[in-house]
Amino acid sequence: MNMTDSSETAPKMHYICQTYVAKAGKGAGQASMQIGKQFQYTSASPAQERAERESKSDACIGADAYMVIEDQESGEVGMPTFLARFGSVPEIDAF
Repeated sequence: MNMTDSSETAPKMHYICQTYVAKAGKGAGQASMQIGKQFQYTSASPAQERAERESKSDACIGADAYMVIEDQESGEVGMPTFLARFGSVPEIDAF
């Protein structure tokens, strides 16, 4: 490996659109939220546009667009940075 090639070790940014759907609870009238679909993009704008579009769908109760940074060496992914949130979404501290 060429040690001067920093692209191998540079942090990688992932832009995600994640949707949420209602999940019926076991008790009467209890419903919870679960992740529906995830879409990955190379920039923020398409992720935000998709989240807004998906949040308007009948099957979807909410959607987030967020960015995470992946450390290429360790494979670890940092906490999400939210770009846009639409509809019913989980509390940020749920991540």
